[in-house]
Amino acid sequence: MKKVLVITYYWPPSGGAGVQRWLKFVKYLPEHGWSPIVYTPSNPELPVIDESLVGDVGSEVQVLKYKIWEPYGFYKQFMGLPKSEKINTGFLTESKKKGFLEKISVWIRGNCFIPDARKFWIKPSVKFLSRYLKSNPVDLIVTTGPPHSMHLIGHELSKRLKIKWLADFRDPWTNIDFYKDLKLTKWADQKHHRLESAVISSADCLLTIGPTIANELSMSHNKHVEVIPNGYDDDDFNINVQVETDKFVITHLGTLVKTRNPVILWMAINQLISEKVIEADKFVVRLIGKVDISVKESVQEYRVDSSIEFIDYIPHEMVSEYLMRSTLLLLLINDTPNQKGILTGKIFEYMASKRPIICIGPGDGDAGTVITSTKSGNIFDFNNYDALYIYLKQQLLNYKNGIIPVCDSDTKNYSRRMQTSRLVKIFNEIIND
Repeated sequence: MKKVLVITYYWPPSGGAGVQRWLKFVKYLPEHGWSPIVYTPSNPELPVIDESLVGDVGSEVQVLKYKIWEPYGFYKQFMGLPKSEKINTGFLTESKKKGFLEKISVWIRGNCFIPDARKFWIKPSVKFLSRYLKSNPVDLIVTTGPPHSMHLIGHELSKRLKIKWLADFRDPWTNIDFYKDLKLTKWADQKHHRLESAVISSADCLLTIGPTIANELSMSHNKHVEVIPNGYDDDDFNINVQVETDKFVITHLGTLVKTRNPVILWMAINQLISEKVIEADKFVVRLIGKVDISVKESVQEYRVDSSIEFIDYIPHEMVSEYLMRSTLLLLLINDTPNQKGILTGKIFEYMASKRPIICIGPGDGDAGTVITSTKSGNIFDFNNYDALYIYLKQQLLNYKNGIIPVCDSDTKNYSRRMQTSRLVKIFNEIIND
């Protein structure tokens, strides 16, 4: 068995989207002759906990854990938050508007903790892993970010120990949607770009989740980038669940930040209920996960709050059941400059559930391309209210006539097992180069 060291911040019992990609790769790597060793913090600051994911970590997988120091304790004290408070990723505020102290903390975050608040784990990790790898050699190192501090660990280890290194970008670094919100000074912006360039130029292979990010990385640094999108695990959908028939259910899974607020959807729902196309008690939009306060205010503004059901984070083992019970699934793309490159992991689990997708975002973006090519749903531009209204009205009329939409697209190329076989080909090319 060849050996690969995977350096990741997110690992079970961490929940959320960040853990899924490499958890599933690691699950299937042994089938292809690769033995994974995972390196992760022993005491990370995790937005959500999901014990159900622990079952995906096979007994043959070795997990190394090393303590991390992060400044979140100071942040919580500065903000007057309890120690038990969970820190959200990105720029999501659940219950209040950003105040003066939070604006200061954002400035500190962007300008003092570069590339991110996990930077203090870099040197201790390099020291620990250098000792470990000298007596436990591996064929390849993989780092996955964000947080992009993971890449800096890989960068130093590869340089010191002459081990081949693959850097996986699940999201962009300086082109991520909230980069402009970090209130960076010119010096901090230049440092972010300098570190990003060092990682990209030094890695033996770059991997990412979609063609747009790959093209951006390739064009800016003149380097080939491999693409393996996120996917779904067949094991998670091996259940028999029927669509609910007592209500028309639209389900959104995952964090709903301000830039994903689907205003045209709230407008359409308001009009459809006002026109009595469907009774309010027969229609529900389920928002599963954390929701920004701006979205909640928008729901109230358009007077559709009685048709919205807020559900906190659910264990991943329950996700497939919620999706398969739904009439339609809602996919929201951030209305930001990097919108075309956003290819969220949930899209593939949506597809695996065989429920039609309503995507609000750019039709020519990576998500829109996947939906169109697999015939998994319909895409509506951020401002295309009329088309969305007409589509929903027709679906509601069909529902009242007992017609439940079905989506039977071919999604096998996005299965985690299939994607891992592609990853192994890349691994083998790197170490044989």
